[in-house]
Amino acid sequence: MNMDMKNIFKYTLVTLAAASMLTACDLDLFPVGSLVYNPESVITNETDLTGFEAGVIAQFRGIAGGGVLDEPQDIMMDYFNALGDYGNNYGGVHRTDDSFSADDYDSRDNWRYPYLAIRHFNIVINGAQTVPDGLQAKAAIARGEAYVARAYAYLHMIRLFAKPYGSSSSTDLGLPIILKYDQTERPSRNTVKEVYDQIKSDLDSAAVLLAGVKGEVRAQKPTIDFVNAMYARYYLDTKQYAQAASAAEKVIGSAAGYKLAATAEEFAAEFVEDNGKEPILQFYGSLQEGGYGEHTYYANMAIDSEEGHGQYYRPYFIPTKKLAEAYGEGDLRNSWLTDGTVPIYENGSWYTSEFKVFKKYSGNPALRTTDLPNTRQMLKPITIAEIYLIAAEAYAGAGNSAKATECLNALQTARGAEATSASTANIQNEWYRETVGQGLRISCLKRWGLGYSGRAPQDGAASAGVVITQPNFIDKSMPANDYHFVWPVPKHELQVNPNLVQNEGYAAITIE
Repeated sequence: MNMDMKNIFKYTLVTLAAASMLTACDLDLFPVGSLVYNPESVITNETDLTGFEAGVIAQFRGIAGGGVLDEPQDIMMDYFNALGDYGNNYGGVHRTDDSFSADDYDSRDNWRYPYLAIRHFNIVINGAQTVPDGLQAKAAIARGEAYVARAYAYLHMIRLFAKPYGSSSSTDLGLPIILKYDQTERPSRNTVKEVYDQIKSDLDSAAVLLAGVKGEVRAQKPTIDFVNAMYARYYLDTKQYAQAASAAEKVIGSAAGYKLAATAEEFAAEFVEDNGKEPILQFYGSLQEGGYGEHTYYANMAIDSEEGHGQYYRPYFIPTKKLAEAYGEGDLRNSWLTDGTVPIYENGSWYTSEFKVFKKYSGNPALRTTDLPNTRQMLKPITIAEIYLIAAEAYAGAGNSAKATECLNALQTARGAEATSASTANIQNEWYRETVGQGLRISCLKRWGLGYSGRAPQDGAASAGVVITQPNFIDKSMPANDYHFVWPVPKHELQVNPNLVQNEGYAAITIE
């Protein structure tokens, strides 16, 4: 294990010990005053600084996607149908019935993990202000990384737990803004506008501190290009279209040389080998040390040694008819769907070419010890493909249809898809096709003020008994005003912090 990885483990443990391994508002397990935290004495030498910076990267990587941090957001929407053998995994969020409540573990984890990471970011932001002489430049970089990581964490959560940015954002409830470690604090929820203002403030700080950190393809730590990519997300959410387009163009025109995959070989390098030119940030991971993401519910491959079928898929969810038919002939993204050469096992039956499985995350061969694909991929918080989509939507929103079409066509042409005009529908459809599996569908629909109508299954999937056809499965629709678009504040948070208020539509929690 190299020195950086040793420090990641050491200083992550130090931080979690300081934070008592609690969620954002869990303050009852330890008595007030039982832990002492002085930000001015956290970093006393270069080894401390190196370790705490490594901890920032480790914590950031831990909330950058994979599993519960991006799967439920898409499974909730119109991408996938649940199969009979899905075992109620993501059941509440998929059905969005009464079981999707303050008790839901997906909602809990998407609140808990980012706030645990924010604890570490806050300790470094505050603690690295005072360091021994000679460490100021390195401390500035560490603080810049922590600022942009905190912005990422808050943006992830505000997209889930609050209404979209709009005319009522000055009064709509957002998230508790926590900027320093204080075990006695029981924060109330700030407004949506205040949270987005904090995200902007964090990005502004990161932009200054990381100004000299040049972007590079597959950078393993935040760079100025990553900061600009986050600005593009922020400005798009807040509907500041000219600024969003400008931030996106800075990344598109970066000297780093990000490039859209445009051939089958480039596509394999990008989405299988983790060696493409699209990632603006790609966290380090390895078979020995972990750090990768997994999406097992989409493919869930296994080997049949009894009946001679060899490798097969046993997914919990398969694409809806809409997703299965989303890509035209020649579109490279067809490789994200199975072609019938590998069988599917479901509910005691074998299927071959009848139904398509989603395998965008087929797994990097370097992250496995057998020939069986395991969905492990390096974590890529933002890629240049999303930046082109942001640019297209932003230019369209600003009234520049020519530039919007140019950016949209750049992505479509690279993927081998039909080039279209940059109409609202075409831009939205391209978001649907390109970002499937990345957990962005819910934030897109909220930003556009849209819902969805039904999850029609692939032809024959319902009659064959492959997908579940009970209420709230294939017939599930969510109008734009459905309260489930705003996730419930987790029950535990409400129990330990009486200053928190539950979101509309969810049952109040009785505190005894």
